[in-house]
Amino acid sequence: MESEKVRGKQKKNREPGRGVDQPYDEGTPFNPHLKAAILEIVENQVHNSDPPETRQTLERLLAAGYSRKQSIEMIRSALVEEIWAILHDHKLFDQARFAALLEHLG
Repeated sequence: MESEKVRGKQKKNREPGRGVDQPYDEGTPFNPHLKAAILEIVENQVHNSDPPETRQTLERLLAAGYSRKQSIEMIRSALVEEIWAILHDHKLFDQARFAALLEHLG
């Protein structure tokens, strides 16, 4: 009986139009759930000015003529590089390294 309940929940989660609750299709070039989470981190960094370089980079990119969406996506790419270094290379978060990645944007 338990497996029937689980199957019912899985089917329910696969209904179209459920936004971020939709299952990840491995045929897509990126994981939309992960992308949304990383964009939320960038927005939090901007909102809290923590680290301050994130907000400064957003302001610099906007002044250079990039749209807010483009700017946030560019900052996201730098954050992904930092996350990659942390996970793949087993390094600790390095604010100076992250600031350098942000500095090279635009």
